[in-house]
Amino acid sequence: MDTLNAKGKYFKLLSEKYPTVQDVCTEIINLQAILNLPKGTEHFISDVHGEYEAFYHILNNCSGVIREKVDALFGKTMSEAERSNFCTLIYYPAEKIKMVREAGKNSPDWYRYTIQCMIQLSKMLSSKYTRSKVRKAMPKAYRYILDELLHAQPDEDNNQVVYHEKIIDTLIRLGSGDDFIESLAALIKRLAVDHLHVVGDIFDRGPRPDTIVEFLMGYHSFDIEWGNHDILWMGAAAGSDACVATVVRNSICHRNMDVLEKGYAVSLRPLTLFAQKVYKKYGDPNEAARQAISVILFKVEGQVIKRHPEYQMEDRLLLDKIDRKAETVRACGKDWPLHTVYFPTVDPEHPYDLTPEEQSVLTGLKNAFHESERLNRHIRFLYEKGHSYLCYNHNLLFHGCIPVDRQGQFETIFVEGHPCKGKEYLDAVERVARHAYFGQPDTGCLDFMWYLWCGKKSPFCGRVVKTFERMWVDDPAAWAEPQNNYYTFCHEESFCRMVLREFGLYGDFCHIINGHLPVKVKDGESPVKGGGTLITIDGGFCRAYQKTTGIAGYTLIFNSHGLRLMSHQPFKGKASVLQSNSDIQSRSEVIATAPKRVMVMDTDDGRKIREQIADLEELVHIYHAKRLDGKV
Repeated sequence: MDTLNAKGKYFKLLSEKYPTVQDVCTEIINLQAILNLPKGTEHFISDVHGEYEAFYHILNNCSGVIREKVDALFGKTMSEAERSNFCTLIYYPAEKIKMVREAGKNSPDWYRYTIQCMIQLSKMLSSKYTRSKVRKAMPKAYRYILDELLHAQPDEDNNQVVYHEKIIDTLIRLGSGDDFIESLAALIKRLAVDHLHVVGDIFDRGPRPDTIVEFLMGYHSFDIEWGNHDILWMGAAAGSDACVATVVRNSICHRNMDVLEKGYAVSLRPLTLFAQKVYKKYGDPNEAARQAISVILFKVEGQVIKRHPEYQMEDRLLLDKIDRKAETVRACGKDWPLHTVYFPTVDPEHPYDLTPEEQSVLTGLKNAFHESERLNRHIRFLYEKGHSYLCYNHNLLFHGCIPVDRQGQFETIFVEGHPCKGKEYLDAVERVARHAYFGQPDTGCLDFMWYLWCGKKSPFCGRVVKTFERMWVDDPAAWAEPQNNYYTFCHEESFCRMVLREFGLYGDFCHIINGHLPVKVKDGESPVKGGGTLITIDGGFCRAYQKTTGIAGYTLIFNSHGLRLMSHQPFKGKASVLQSNSDIQSRSEVIATAPKRVMVMDTDDGRKIREQIADLEELVHIYHAKRLDGKV
């Protein structure tokens, strides 16, 4: 009875939106038409790691798609230099217009020609969308004018062409040409990419992850799959001692303290003063701070590991394995020479106890994270837009791995005392991550956030992280980080199909899309694995990884024709783009061609639209039966 009542209320509300049979039929016709349009273009990127300038440019040039469209449309009417100049105008309209004005080239003819070319490009990009969707994408101030210009049709007397020329002339005469060009540039970029997927690791290493988050907060359509570096910052904001210490250590190690001090108003001064006093051996204040926060980190990590034997991370308890006389540490069954045994705050009898001063420094840092309004606004945004994984248009997106055993079967892992594996494990991980930040303070949840950052069975990490060895052992052999078996089995198509089935994806044209591990392109490694069913898209946006990968990032593009991968070369900077119209050089590689063109009806949105149509058709039957207020 409750279900029937709810259904009746639903159709009552639906009838208020569509009060007549004609209204319902019009909407059904509109939705049916949408189903038969090509799907919108999706872009996938991962492991941006704070490289804001490169990230911003990739979104401005739509991963090279803008240049491809300009070449296709104007290849015979513009020189290569003219096309490059035109593209730069689309990428950075305000800056480029200023340069044109300063050069005295901002004549009415320039405005007229530029606007007409931008209108042609906008028409080309809008062809796969409904007029209604294009109108919603337009900047509000010029919506009516843009709608008129984009949908002009030639007529016998050329009246519409003259009419539209007068519109453009009036805009220029009234001094609105600059603003209109900026609005057109925004529309072009909006139409080129319908939806963006960020497959983890916005934070750490690069200079300004906070600026990336701020930019994403204004982006039209996107989702985030959390990476281990994102989870780390989420854990720090939630109040995990170990996560706070790791975030601070990472920032100091990568010399990007500005993101903490200027971006999030987290002062490192108390740590620096403590380090200079206690670690007097190091003349460089940054090195002293790095040593101090590293010791604090390994102490609080040790406390977490001791609280949770189920993490099976006893091999990471190394402070008590230091032999100061021999100047070695016992790790993985071997004694490794240390390049220092200068640990003035480590008590050999109680190596994992913080000194009162260390506790004071850590408490101050934790309070600063808690009190940073901007940081917490960004973290809430990550929770709002992010997930541990996502199934979207027949693709499975997650950052790292699904833990499996040596036989390639999903490994059972206990989360809050409950055994789970595969999809169930990732669902449980997400519940705990949300509770850690939004629930009541819970040491177990906060500890698990740290485990998710670096645990060998964490879906965001999946390897043994050797931070201690990389810090104080010179021998690179000690740095090897054993990985979960997932990273071996993912080369097999049968395994990848098993993973896809676990998440309810059975079609031949389904793919797993990961980030996390940089693809060593320079060594011949392919990003495509598992017989084409898995694509790793960490190509090294972060400059620190570009020597490893040999490129500077990937963008995976999924349009109605299939999947292709754009590999990017290093970004030379915004100034270089503006001064010489240089662009990020990108190479396109077709990964998979769809067996037939993918239409909206084949997508997740298409499924929802079909459900809407079914409801509307039932409403028509109700109207005809005169069962709803007697309306026909």
